[in-house]
Amino acid sequence: MAGHAGLTKNMQIYLPIAEVSVNAFLLLGLGGMVGILSGMFGVGGGFLMTPLLFFIGIPPAVAVATEANQIVASSFSGVLAHFRRRTVDFRMGTILLIGGLSGAALGVVLFNYLKSLGQVDLLVKLCYVVFLGIIGGLMFIESLNAIRKSRKAGGAVPKRRQRGWIHAMPFKMRFRTSGLYISVIPPIVVGLLVGVLSAIMGVGGGFIMVPAMIYLLGMPTKVVVGTSLFQIIFVTAFTTMLHATTNYTVDVVLAVLLLVGGVIGAQIGTVIGARMKAEQLRILLAGLVLAVCAKLALDLLLMPSELYSLGASGGH
Repeated sequence: MAGHAGLTKNMQIYLPIAEVSVNAFLLLGLGGMVGILSGMFGVGGGFLMTPLLFFIGIPPAVAVATEANQIVASSFSGVLAHFRRRTVDFRMGTILLIGGLSGAALGVVLFNYLKSLGQVDLLVKLCYVVFLGIIGGLMFIESLNAIRKSRKAGGAVPKRRQRGWIHAMPFKMRFRTSGLYISVIPPIVVGLLVGVLSAIMGVGGGFIMVPAMIYLLGMPTKVVVGTSLFQIIFVTAFTTMLHATTNYTVDVVLAVLLLVGGVIGAQIGTVIGARMKAEQLRILLAGLVLAVCAKLALDLLLMPSELYSLGASGGH
């Protein structure tokens, strides 16, 4: 028993940039879990991983920059699986990417400015609580409605083609894989917003990108996951590079451990995702988002001493 305790103790790894010691198995497990989610839902998984890193004591600035790195690998692994199934709309992905890269550059500038004020940790956590709460709530309600409708219609979910303001916009383009003919402006704006969030929150932005692609752009769910992952790879790789060169907050040791777990997990997730109904996947994802949001909100409310010191350092 003593030998076993010694082994777990020895698995503590010191993270040079984060300046904390963490159990290596714990990091591999977290990476794997988030990889599975990435493959199942087409999200980079950062919106769950970054708060989980806060929970185990990694400083928010390091968690954000390093997590962007891990998302690149798990998303790449997920895209390969979708590419084999031909469920990636490369043309749509490229348009989203144009917005995404511009947004990421803007986000890193904002992040560095807030870091200089000493307010970045608080901002990152607040962003998470707000976004996860809104997105999780909306997805949960929508998924419940979809499940109800499919039961009424005897298992067939009616296809909704929204003919709204999006179809009235100029600069239209045909997206064959998605079966769409729409303006390129909405995808660019969606990409831009996701890019900013990617830089500030260390997320691939899939948890915003996926609902936006389904409800705003009207893309079929089966194409959304692969296309979202394709775009996430480039935006997060760009974000990581910017953080590494301007902030020096990318912890390589942490990134490698998360990467190994993430790549393996993404392949497993893609297989699970292919076997489940779209509505079931969405309601599961919504539940996860809300759970993480609640935990973060609690942490913010229950740690006034830390908030006070953050506020004080910002004031001086």
